[in-house]
Amino acid sequence: MRATLRGFIEKNFYIPEGETLGDEDSLLDRGVIDSTGVLELIGFLQHEFKIEVADDEMVPENLDSIARIEAYVARKRAVAA
Repeated sequence: MRATLRGFIEKNFYIPEGETLGDEDSLLDRGVIDSTGVLELIGFLQHEFKIEVADDEMVPENLDSIARIEAYVARKRAVAA
């Protein structure tokens, strides 16, 4: 899952050449994703991982780093199972 998330983020959002994006790095603080990008990310998560992202779940605690996104998706999938 982490590789899929990283691939999507690196393909669809700007990461300066030569810089690496750590799993715990803040996507918002690093300027990788803005508010419009968050919506694009949510659309990807819903389609790719077959989860529903509720409005009250669209918070940095769930979506601000690759590690947080992975943990969030894992929780959502566990509840659905």
